[in-house]
Amino acid sequence: MSKDIAVIGGGAAGMMAAIAAAEQGARVCLLEPNQRLGKKLNITGKGRCNVTNNCSMEELMAHIPRNGRFLYSAFSHFGSGETMAFFEGLGVPLKTERGNRVFPVSDCAFDVSGALKRRLERLGVRWVHDRAVSVLTADGAVQAVAGEKGEYPCRAAVLATGGVSYPGTGSTGDGYRIAGELGHTIVAPHGSLVPLVSDDTCCGIMQGLALKNVQLTAVNEKKKTVFSEFGEMLFTHFGVSGPLVLSASAHLRDWDKHTYSLSIDLKPALSEEKLEERLLRELREQSNRNMENVLLSLVPTSMVPVLCTRLHIDPELKANSFKKEQRRALLQELKHFTLSVSGPRPVAEAIVTSGGVKVGEVNPGTMESKLITGLYFAGEILDVDAYTGGFNLQIAWSTGRAAGLAAAEEEGER
Repeated sequence: MSKDIAVIGGGAAGMMAAIAAAEQGARVCLLEPNQRLGKKLNITGKGRCNVTNNCSMEELMAHIPRNGRFLYSAFSHFGSGETMAFFEGLGVPLKTERGNRVFPVSDCAFDVSGALKRRLERLGVRWVHDRAVSVLTADGAVQAVAGEKGEYPCRAAVLATGGVSYPGTGSTGDGYRIAGELGHTIVAPHGSLVPLVSDDTCCGIMQGLALKNVQLTAVNEKKKTVFSEFGEMLFTHFGVSGPLVLSASAHLRDWDKHTYSLSIDLKPALSEEKLEERLLRELREQSNRNMENVLLSLVPTSMVPVLCTRLHIDPELKANSFKKEQRRALLQELKHFTLSVSGPRPVAEAIVTSGGVKVGEVNPGTMESKLITGLYFAGEILDVDAYTGGFNLQIAWSTGRAAGLAAAEEEGER
């Protein structure tokens, strides 16, 4: 019987799993159909690669909205500190930016994937350009991986095929099918960290407008706040996108059961009292000018016609004719610019996939299947996902490390 370990998927989690196993002396075969390893990794962080988040264990856990407790063991053994040390040990200097986001000093994701590839080569990991079709078992244990080009005998297999977001990078959902065929429950995948759709016509009018330094709040049908954060967002032809919206989307779940709306505070640095003082000053100083000119001193150009429509005023209305109740309505629009949202964009446009292999069927300490001996999972294929800021890549590194080490140790025991 072969003593090989097969790792299915050459993304962040798969490469980390292969390295961890090979470092323990295992013979590792890495199956990846793409011509380049880490294809999705290379586009993360807008090509800069947000490697991890330089934060405490508690903060890591707080940024995992789904099944965070399952990751406690993996994070305990290989958290953000260990990840940073690992990459700097591979010759990739790192820096910490706003929000504790960690990037390579070079701002180049290819430096991260390149360092992993060189480590794989030094460890003698065999990279095969093949797409896995199934994992073969006998008596409830892994025996081999069947690919489109051949069969790869092994005593352990790590499924690290990713989710279904960004299918062009190879995340086609193959892993869900393979795991399902082996008896695992697959929680229906959907997009997380994904743009949101709105039927409000103002989005099309303001298409391309990027708002900076605003406060975005999301509430459900019971007016309960489910997300509120300060940052940047973008209006698009279909609705809204940008960092704040992507983060909010991770909190907006079960769209079949809930409805959500967004509220934008365009002037978060000013209290309503201070903002009213400013409005009075602007109206007084520009008393003979049109309201569209007054509004231009308060909001971006493309938002002016939208506010005029919402306030039911003529853009050419003179500021000295702007009534008290209209001023109060303007104040509310500036502090609570509301948008209805009808749902997320397709999962193919999501940064990460929520859903996947049910974590109750996986050992949290080793990432080994509780159903099939020698079958391990790592990364986005698992039903865990996080907010933006390097947390999803940390999940990949931690679970990949745990799976690779456990697979090598299990192989050694056998």
